Amino acid sequence: MSDFINQLKDIVGQDYVSTTTDDLAVYGQDWSRLYQPNPSVIVKPANTHQVSEVVKLCAQHQVAIVPSGGRTGLSGGAVATNQELVLSLDRLNQITQFNSVDRTVSCGAGVITEQLQNYAKEHELFYPVDFASAGSSQIGGNIATNAGGIKVLKYGLTRDWVSGLTVVTASGDILTLNNGLVKNATGYDLRHLIIGSEGTLAIITEAIMKLTNPPQEPTVMLLAVPDLSCISQLLEHFQPYISLMAFEFFSQAALDKVMQQRSIKAPFNETSHFYVLIEFENPTESTLDNAFKAFEIAAENEWLQDGIISQSHQQAEELWQYREGISESISHYPPYKNDISVMPSQVGSFLKAVDEFVSHNYPDFETIWFGHIGDGNLHLNILKPETMPLEDFKQECSKANPEIFKILQSFNGSISAEHGVGLLKRDYLSFSRSETEIALMSGIKKVLDPQNILNPGKVFK
Repeated sequence: MSDFINQLKDIVGQDYVSTTTDDLAVYGQDWSRLYQPNPSVIVKPANTHQVSEVVKLCAQHQVAIVPSGGRTGLSGGAVATNQELVLSLDRLNQITQFNSVDRTVSCGAGVITEQLQNYAKEHELFYPVDFASAGSSQIGGNIATNAGGIKVLKYGLTRDWVSGLTVVTASGDILTLNNGLVKNATGYDLRHLIIGSEGTLAIITEAIMKLTNPPQEPTVMLLAVPDLSCISQLLEHFQPYISLMAFEFFSQAALDKVMQQRSIKAPFNETSHFYVLIEFENPTESTLDNAFKAFEIAAENEWLQDGIISQSHQQAEELWQYREGISESISHYPPYKNDISVMPSQVGSFLKAVDEFVSHNYPDFETIWFGHIGDGNLHLNILKPETMPLEDFKQECSKANPEIFKILQSFNGSISAEHGVGLLKRDYLSFSRSETEIALMSGIKKVLDPQNILNPGKVFK
């Protein structure tokens, strides 16, 4: 092992190889907090060439690698539990080669999401993929999980903004995929195979990301909603009136956690069971008139109890806090998360079915609901009681998964909408994928990673 460590130091420099207890604990874990980290060494390369050399060395010694970005994932996809080498991409954090005509930039895998958003803003452009962890998540990790977030309804997923990739294969080869081309009909697009593969097929080191025009006068409306059935009705109702950028929902329990953690006041004088947060472009007075008209009709139909509309950019950000602060406010429990999706038209029926199951079977556990209703993505979080040991809590929650996923399967939904499969959902893949699909995916893994050294145990056993 000491010889191996010394060879790593020769590649990346002595200061960028660590076996300290603190570093192993920090870099071996992600936000899921459901697995005990147990890596052997943390390595921080500075560029694609160094990544390639580290991978070649690991392949030679058959040492497994866990790629590590901001570690904001919630499915155990970036956890090192079995003496793996953690390959941190923190140092690949440069934004280069801005092209104003193509509206693209080249980003290292370690670029923070918010860093790219701010860079686009400086050039009067916009990077639209956004979520609560934008201040710490990294572009490489976003691509590896095909992250979605709060504006998918208008702008799509991370996949839609990647026009080129540089990756390192399991053998250490460097591949440059698509080179930023808009049209490229030369066989299989390996770029899209790597996107969403959770570091199991190749290690992303650089990406060419697309930018777009910023939204015109984004405006936020927060609505207090009496029950679950009203949420889908509101989505259908508002769509003809305004151009929706986001349509989010969360429960009163989720709101309580955010207010407690961030020390902010309640948005309304009276509580409600659920809340809907809408963001829309508001370029003209007629747009606002349409929004008010839609609000009035919804109130007359008793689909909402109260509402606030932002009057400034600052107030819009303040309203977003109630939704964006949820994951952070419950992360310390830790939560047992289900990141699931159905068609937007099915959300109401599905929510009701799952909520009835959870309420009946877990009356003593606190559950936190929130999600991206506009794209059918729901987050069910069961919080660990303070006195319950972690393993007992995981065992209790895991009993619920097959039952929840049976309900999900009846809606032809997905067991993971945007957080990936990782370790948490690995054993339940068959609820969303057929045997043939799983066999084909497993075959692709064997072709690209025959030694199974890239994030082993994730997605597949």
